[in-house]
Amino acid sequence: MSNVENGAACCSVTAMKNLIRLISILILLVVSVDASAQFLRPHEPFDSTKSQSLPLVPSTIIVDEAEYAFQFEFADADDTRRIGLMHRAEIAPDHGMLFDFKRDRMVAMWMRNTFIPLDMLFLSQSGEVVTIAENAVPHNEMTISSKVRVRAVLELKAGTVERLGIKPGDRVKHEMFEVIK
Repeated sequence: MSNVENGAACCSVTAMKNLIRLISILILLVVSVDASAQFLRPHEPFDSTKSQSLPLVPSTIIVDEAEYAFQFEFADADDTRRIGLMHRAEIAPDHGMLFDFKRDRMVAMWMRNTFIPLDMLFLSQSGEVVTIAENAVPHNEMTISSKVRVRAVLELKAGTVERLGIKPGDRVKHEMFEVIK
């Protein structure tokens, strides 16, 4: 075999290896984009007719020894939990939505079709704040995990946790926690 033929064979092997690498990278990109495609879908346009309005229940958030009066909507059924605060234009600083999951479990929330940023308090069956997620981003479909088993989640206007200094160990007082005792 001449040097010219050797060189051509060498170049074609190198070219083939580069082509295989390129194809592998393209396959990886396609798989990655496909796996995250759900996050690329646009959210629904704002439609207040798709929101829900549940009765307000007087409640209290206890931070250290200080008590802060709130009004919570109570989502204790699958359909009310599924809709949550979707398609709301605003939430008052002293309002929130309390989600009762009926038993202790790992909870994952998301912000699809939620137009307002929220703070989330993950609560034990006694109403104790166990974990906190602050400033959840509107329309984000990444799950926000309780990280531990909890009974309920309280969604509040973003910034409430910082404004009141809420931390794990603080408590939420609501009639659902009185019934559990």
